[in-house]
Amino acid sequence: MGKKLIITIDGPAGAGKSTVAKALAQYLGYKYLDTGATYRALALKAIKEGIRPDDREGLKRISSRVSLQLGPDGRIFLDGEDVSERIREQDVGMMASLISQILEVREALWALQRKVGQEGGIIAEGRDTGSVVFPEADVKFYLDASLEERARRRHRELLLRGKNVNFEEVLEEVKKRDLQDQTREIAPLKIPEDAIFLDSTNLTPEEVVRFMLEKIKEKL
Repeated sequence: MGKKLIITIDGPAGAGKSTVAKALAQYLGYKYLDTGATYRALALKAIKEGIRPDDREGLKRISSRVSLQLGPDGRIFLDGEDVSERIREQDVGMMASLISQILEVREALWALQRKVGQEGGIIAEGRDTGSVVFPEADVKFYLDASLEERARRRHRELLLRGKNVNFEEVLEEVKKRDLQDQTREIAPLKIPEDAIFLDSTNLTPEEVVRFMLEKIKEKL
């Protein structure tokens, strides 16, 4: 397809970013970068080491020496251990949202993320990929869905993984996560100025991918 682009997909939890980003990366032969997974991995390290989310010095310390490797299929390795499943747990997600409010943590992970994408040919998804990590991205998307639909997707995902949780509990967690992401002082979740907005509430992942591919092909 010629030029290797930097493509970003931002949006709130449960909007379908990961599913769509992986499909796009596979179709285009691009690398897939889940920026949120890097925060979750660091959050897991903090949990393992007993570091509280308000311990700035402790978080700065582990940010400077954490070893993260990204697999070609989006899997993530923390200090050599595959933690791709563990970092999807709710406790890790909430910790990740809290520690991502610390500038030194974000700066350390921004550097890692930019290094992965510096040569292009990448689909990066998260909450600040188009606004902060890759402001020069060739194509930016903002993928959203209604709160209830996002909670339903998250609930279904947890049930499929054998977690015994009720819908109301998941809905409250998604609400709390939205509030944290939108109101944090550093790099809050927002729609990048030049992003293409898409509401996926009533769309299948395949429909979202087709729409995005059309926009990407227009750019190419």
